[in-house]
Amino acid sequence: MRFSFVLAAMLLLATSASVEAQRASFGVWKNPQDSVHVRAQPCGSRMCGVVVWASDKAKADARRGGTNDLVGLILFRDFVPEKKGVWRGSVFVPDIGQTFSGTITTLDDRRMEGKGCLTGRIMCKSQIWTKVN
Repeated sequence: MRFSFVLAAMLLLATSASVEAQRASFGVWKNPQDSVHVRAQPCGSRMCGVVVWASDKAKADARRGGTNDLVGLILFRDFVPEKKGVWRGSVFVPDIGQTFSGTITTLDDRRMEGKGCLTGRIMCKSQIWTKVN
C-alpha cells in the first residue's frame, strides 16, 4: 500500500512538472527580426502558434508566397510534447507556402528555438524566438 501511494505521488509530481514545462512554452513570442509575433497556445490536446501581429514587410512577403492574411494564421500546427521542454509538430512558412516538420525547444523562460526540417529531419533551419512581455 505504501509503495502504491509513493508511486502515485511520484506520477502526480512528474505530471505537474511536465504540465508546468509545457505552460512555459505558451505565450506570445517574436522572431529574431521582430517582424512576426506568434501566440503559442493549447489547441485541444496539442499546441499551436497563431500570428497575432506582423510587420508590413512580413505581410507583403506572405502575400508573395500565396498567404493573403498573415495575422490570424496558424504557423505552428499540431505540436505535441516529445520530452520536457521539446515539442514536435508542423511549421507553415507563409513566404513560400509550404509546411515542414518542426520542433520547438524551450531554452529558458525568455527564449525558445524553433526548427523546421525537410522530411527525414534533413536540411534544417532554426531561429531563436524571444518571449514578448
